[in-house]
Amino acid sequence: SVARDVGGDAFRPRLVVSVPPSMAMGWLSERLAGFVAGHGAADISLRGDDDPVPFDHELIDIRLSYGPHYREHPTEEIVRDAVYPVCAPTLAGATGSDGLAGLPLIHTDWGPTGASFPSWRNWFEAAGSEPGRPTQRGLSANSSRAALDLAISGLGVALAQGIYCAQALEDGKLMRAAAQSLELRQPYCLTVPERSARRDAVAAFREWLIGECLRAVKSPALGTPIP
Repeated sequence: SVARDVGGDAFRPRLVVSVPPSMAMGWLSERLAGFVAGHGAADISLRGDDDPVPFDHELIDIRLSYGPHYREHPTEEIVRDAVYPVCAPTLAGATGSDGLAGLPLIHTDWGPTGASFPSWRNWFEAAGSEPGRPTQRGLSANSSRAALDLAISGLGVALAQGIYCAQALEDGKLMRAAAQSLELRQPYCLTVPERSARRDAVAAFREWLIGECLRAVKSPALGTPIP
């Protein structure tokens, strides 16, 4: 059973889950109670890691990554996300692609592994509008979570991944600031080493995590028309 499988011993947690740092800080930690409620008390180690991760050294059982980094382990593509311009409802007076030119832009510094993520320059080009200022100006954060928190605080417009911003849109903390979205160039991928694949706890967590990811990126709030 899952309950027996995740019952740890004195030496190591029985289920080691590795996800990108922004996901560990908020998105997954806020949802983990749902897994525990459905599967009983669990001995889980949640890690926020950048790629590449040391599967064997850290005994990682399941890894969610942006892009297929681990060809040496069984890996499956689970969902392809997009980024959406979002802002707090207090900024609702200046929305649409033209209105964004007058709002502070919040940038996410993805680091050396995030060169494929869309930038504000990419977004304005796709929207066919002029930013009206250098697109590199504005607030900057080095994580998706921090950029989202800045937007929720009313400090500007962020290009947020659907998987992260869907709940805040549903709760009314954020709104779509423009209709144009940009699909990410890479899918989210789930990697489970062969040594872990047959474990009940890993199979249960895999199914639950895929469901949570799909539920977020398919949220009706992401398609809400601009007021």
